[in-house]
Amino acid sequence: MFLYLLGLVVVYYLYRWFREWPHVPDKGSKYVYITGCDTGFGNLLARHLDKKGFRVIASCFSEKGEEDLRKSCSSKLTTTHLDVRSKDSVDKVAAMIKEKVGQCGLWAVVNNAGVSIPSAPCDWLTVDDYKPMLEVNLNGVIAVTLSVLPLIKKARGRVVNVASVFGRISPVGGPYTVSKYGVEAFNDSLRLNMAPFGVKVLCIEPGFFKTNVTDTTILSNNVRKMWERLPQDMKDVYGTEYLQKALELLANKVAKLSDGDLMKVVSCMEHAISAVRPRTRYSPGWDAKLFWLPLSYMPTCISDYILTKEAIPIAKPG
Repeated sequence: MFLYLLGLVVVYYLYRWFREWPHVPDKGSKYVYITGCDTGFGNLLARHLDKKGFRVIASCFSEKGEEDLRKSCSSKLTTTHLDVRSKDSVDKVAAMIKEKVGQCGLWAVVNNAGVSIPSAPCDWLTVDDYKPMLEVNLNGVIAVTLSVLPLIKKARGRVVNVASVFGRISPVGGPYTVSKYGVEAFNDSLRLNMAPFGVKVLCIEPGFFKTNVTDTTILSNNVRKMWERLPQDMKDVYGTEYLQKALELLANKVAKLSDGDLMKVVSCMEHAISAVRPRTRYSPGWDAKLFWLPLSYMPTCISDYILTKEAIPIAKPG
């Protein structure tokens, strides 16, 4: 029985490999618009697709990000400034792209730009703490997509949205998981809406990788800042040891869990852009495949038990 099941698994993966192998032709005429190219996945994807022959439009938030890409890529790559929080900035880039791509349309947009702070237990935060991240991680994805959607429909191209395993399960407080759940919802509704137009809408759900999103220095400074502004009665409830344990958790677990091979994610992005038959969802990272996604499918009582068991204890929970 075991060998029979193993054989079925092997046949399934061989079938999927052959089905997903064909790639689109004529990459040199296909424009790909990527957000968040200053660092991390976006930066690496822009360089990678440029080498593969695509005509990349890489948007950066900083002048340095643009300059570094221009120095390291071919003349076919175009850089531009983009602030996804600004309607004027989004519209300006969309107008530039419309003029550049002409009648061929835009083959793909990759919504990669994102931030991960502030992050803290929900009762440490105010609604104003949620707004800046939602502006980038969710509203920015929607604004950028809608700004170029007519060009993508013209090309019968792709929308690639970068969500997270934390768009499937929410083990931490704050706006990050809220924003990623929102990206998942937008992705799913857009996929159904665009199917009649021949537009494919794909979602990337990475686990933990070594980028600014999981940078322990950035995250630790954020936790300290959030703690310092708490009223004393709230600090008493959580306990004097809570901050130190939170910092140790970031240093020991998040740092060790984060994968340094960013090409695992970039390869998924490339496949979503270039495969004739891309997958609906990609989950790069062993932690995503073996822990977070299986946990998200479990009954809530089981996932809650596992997550609360691993949580930092509160001194005076009431």
